[in-house]
Amino acid sequence: MENHHVKLRHLHTFLEVARQKSVVKAADILHVSQPAVTKTIRELDAALGVAVFERDGRGIRLTRHGEIFLRYAGAALTALRQGIDSVSQEAFHTAPPVRVGALPTVSTRIMPRAMSLFLQHHTGSRIKIVTGENAVLMEQLRVGDLDLVVGRLAAPEKMTGFSFEHLYSERVVFAVRPAHPLLGGSSSIFPRLEDFPILMPTRGSIIRPIVEQLLIANGIGNLPTQVETVSHSFGRSFVRTSDAVWIISEGVVSSDLAEGLLVALPVDTSETRGPVGLTLKADTPPSAPQTILMQTIRQAAEEIMPTR
Repeated sequence: MENHHVKLRHLHTFLEVARQKSVVKAADILHVSQPAVTKTIRELDAALGVAVFERDGRGIRLTRHGEIFLRYAGAALTALRQGIDSVSQEAFHTAPPVRVGALPTVSTRIMPRAMSLFLQHHTGSRIKIVTGENAVLMEQLRVGDLDLVVGRLAAPEKMTGFSFEHLYSERVVFAVRPAHPLLGGSSSIFPRLEDFPILMPTRGSIIRPIVEQLLIANGIGNLPTQVETVSHSFGRSFVRTSDAVWIISEGVVSSDLAEGLLVALPVDTSETRGPVGLTLKADTPPSAPQTILMQTIRQAAEEIMPTR
């Protein structure tokens, strides 16, 4: 706007004259003199390089250029008002809590850092974090019980009415305790899996079909001993005290792997890599607190998963 010397007073005056179809009436409503309104409109004409009004008998009307400009001028002022309202302190203090659904992998890996960053903004806003399976969280988002889901990209038929922003990609790992029997051999691990308890993702989880495809591709159609869970607390405790193998998203056990409490079996799981990101309702604009939270989630993902 500065390049064209169009200022807010030009927009306000233009919109009021267009509404009133009269310089005199517009001047009265704007509490300025008629010559001041006329001068402002002439300045706008000069800045745009075209006339926005023309005489119509004893009154005035918009020119064709003015009709085009009217659409954009009104939208610009509306957007500006919304922007001012959204960042005002009152907007933060009166806004309802931001309800976030997060996969266990995200709750463990991304959300703690994201929340630390969010609290540094001192917005006074409340955040409610719900952890669960992707399908459950997506349904809660669909019915309005959640404002945002941070998780894996759902199947195309499940994404109708939603928008997705990719943050990073994540694979599945086979986690075991240190000194597990499967870590010592040089032969293929897959034929020996049936000798150990297997912790599988639950049937409702988004990675379950991916894990099953991986097993089938490696000659395993069925595992006799299965425990289904995505619970970090149970899986971590059970695997550390047994010879169980936990097939789970890497993010759920990333801290355990980094600290050496668990070890990933040498299995090629690159085909299980899938996108993780932000899912929102496409037709619902985010509130100011939600916008800031999404920014901190992006920053946390960038810091923790720099290779994306």
